[in-house]
Amino acid sequence: MDVRVRNHVRVSGRAGGPVVVLAHGFGCDQNMWRLVVPMLEREFTVVLFDHVGAGKSDLSAWSRGQYSTLEKYADDVLAVCRELVLGPVTFVGHSVSAMMGVLASVQEPEAFAGLVLLAPSPCFIDDPQTGYRGGFSAADVEELLESLDANYLGWSGAMAPLIMGNPERPELGKELTNSFCRTDPDIARVFARVTFLSDNRADLAAVTVPTLVAQCSSDAIAPQEVGAFVHAQIPGSRLVTLNASGHCPQLAAPEETAAAIAAFARGTG
Repeated sequence: MDVRVRNHVRVSGRAGGPVVVLAHGFGCDQNMWRLVVPMLEREFTVVLFDHVGAGKSDLSAWSRGQYSTLEKYADDVLAVCRELVLGPVTFVGHSVSAMMGVLASVQEPEAFAGLVLLAPSPCFIDDPQTGYRGGFSAADVEELLESLDANYLGWSGAMAPLIMGNPERPELGKELTNSFCRTDPDIARVFARVTFLSDNRADLAAVTVPTLVAQCSSDAIAPQEVGAFVHAQIPGSRLVTLNASGHCPQLAAPEETAAAIAAFARGTG
């Protein structure tokens, strides 16, 4: 299958410029980056794509068996990079896509000039034995997934505003709700389990490419302790706390988000 069609790949921006690849999170598609892209296009070649099962990707490529782990999504990231033959890229992974980037870079570090992990979480579930705080108890996640299974549209309407934050800007929560509701419920149920049940803490120490961990000042989904943990585990990484609140700074604070990505990509390109 043509990778460009499978993942609805789009390339724009400055031809020959350093390459920035933008990867969206759960329940979203590449449209989530639309406010950031124009600011990056002035200086960089920008690559957008949809994960299989999201947006305008080829849904016939999705199967429960294949896409039940983050490793398959990481393989797709590498396939996009190989298909475009653009050289080492700066990969920007939002939320769960951050760990896809981690896995892909460990597998083929030569494909990456650097990683930007935007609002990352290697494990959403607290681990009292080690003192790790992911933001959710095991019971919280079980309840979340049961609610999603029972009524996906209702779950989307309740969860999207919480994930987005910024209650004084309800249009942002509505946009995320609409994005969730456009996703096939069966695909969303599988992807939700991949997102909320994966534990990639042990993979962080194997990252060898330059890495920026960009967390938000207030994030109900990935609290600051998580960003600090990721930074501590990835050798030589940098940590920046954005003034943005919520879990989707590319929508809530696109200028600040684009500036952080660009400053890092300049240094790795």
